[in-house]
Amino acid sequence: QVQLVESGGGLVQPGGSLRLSCEVSGFAFSTLDMKWYRQAPGKERELVAGITSSGSRTNYAEFVKGQFTISRDNAKNTVYLQMNSLKPEDTAVYYCNCNRCSGWGQGTQVTVSS
Repeated sequence: QVQLVESGGGLVQPGGSLRLSCEVSGFAFSTLDMKWYRQAPGKERELVAGITSSGSRTNYAEFVKGQFTISRDNAKNTVYLQMNSLKPEDTAVYYCNCNRCSGWGQGTQVTVSS
C-alpha cells in the first residue's frame, strides 16, 4: 500500500515562495506517476500538476502555469512542488497522489497572507 507524507507548507507573504515535498513509501516510487492537488476551504479538491514516473513529462493546471514547478527525485522517493509568486488564492491544503494510490496523505497547509 502506498503511503504519502506531505511537508513544506506554512505561512508566506504574497509574492513569496515555498517548496513542498511528498515522500512516498510502500511501492516502487520510480514506477509511479505523481500528481499534486489542492483543496481550498469550501471548494473541491483540484489538480495542480502532474509528472510521469521518469520525470520526462509534466503538466500543469492553467492557473499555475509559469508559477509552480513539479519535479521528482527517484533516488529519494520524493516529489516536489516549487511554488513561486504566491497569491492569497493559492491558500489551500496541498496533497500529493499517484496512479497506484488508493488514499490520501494528511496534506500540508499553505497560507498566503500579509
